[in-house]
Amino acid sequence: MARYEELRGKRVMITGAASGIGLATAQVFAEAAARVFVVDYNREAAERAMAENPSFAGYCHCDVSKEEEVRRAFEKMDGELGGVDVLVSNAGISIRGDFVDISYEQWKKVIDINLNGMFLCAREAARRMARQKSGVILMTASTNGTEGHRWYADYNASKAGVILLTKSMALELAPAVRVNCVCPGYVLTPMQKAEYTEEMLAKVNEGIPMKRHAEPEEIGKLYAFLASDDAKYITGADIRIDGGETAGLY
Repeated sequence: MARYEELRGKRVMITGAASGIGLATAQVFAEAAARVFVVDYNREAAERAMAENPSFAGYCHCDVSKEEEVRRAFEKMDGELGGVDVLVSNAGISIRGDFVDISYEQWKKVIDINLNGMFLCAREAARRMARQKSGVILMTASTNGTEGHRWYADYNASKAGVILLTKSMALELAPAVRVNCVCPGYVLTPMQKAEYTEEMLAKVNEGIPMKRHAEPEEIGKLYAFLASDDAKYITGADIRIDGGETAGLY
């Protein structure tokens, strides 16, 4: 990470940072000497992440689907770190199931966290970054937001929304603030392991040209690149990192 010296001292908020992609991303930024502010709904997991990563700069318990809680998280970061330079809006959930069996409560929960939460966090960050005339907003979308997938209708819809939210924000906030989203394919996270058996994981791998899931830190390294000066001309992009899964028929 030494090649991203410009990330040293940057104030970075990462949501959903207690596990999976979020935790790996937080660790990547911390390795680059950024000041990482962890946001997560799972208090126990977040406290464990803080204890195991003493270089993390701060933490706030937060439900990203609640406007007042998001506001308080940013105000806490303001108080402790003096503002925000990079937002990695990553918190999200997925629930596998047939479309006809999705309850409206489940639909609302997924949309509230995966899309409304992205909006609430991005808006708070954008207001601050517009005032300081600099900043980077990054959001976790998914390859599921770029094409149809069975058993994840609510998740797919939410991630498609994140992609268009990214592009709309990029147009409005340029040139001072850059906005991009990352679209991972299959990533070997605790959430993925909870949903899939070993046999299911092996079957998925057979359909991926690279023959494996991504590791969470590979996503984190892409976020670090997008936050760095090496990506200073990249905005409004939805960047796939999927081992070739969506490149075409395989």
